[in-house]
Amino acid sequence: MQPINTENKLIMFFNLAGCAIAYVMLAISLWLSTEVPLSTKGFWAISVLMLTVSLVNFVKYRFDEKASNDRIRQLEDARNEKILKDYVEES
Repeated sequence: MQPINTENKLIMFFNLAGCAIAYVMLAISLWLSTEVPLSTKGFWAISVLMLTVSLVNFVKYRFDEKASNDRIRQLEDARNEKILKDYVEES
């Protein structure tokens, strides 16, 4: 597995900071909204957290599918290369 380069680390940190800021701002807005019942605030908070979990899972499964397809393609390429090499050596 290849190490993550510095540019990717910076982008990941920026996205993580953005998510943290968004959660803090959401918490503040839920805390300060006095006309909304507590149960509604809780529902909104749980909804946002579940949406986040769903999006993380979606991205992870898409990434895993792409990695799997890449591995299959590499194996097929190696097999084809071996078949061609064996054919050339026999001729």
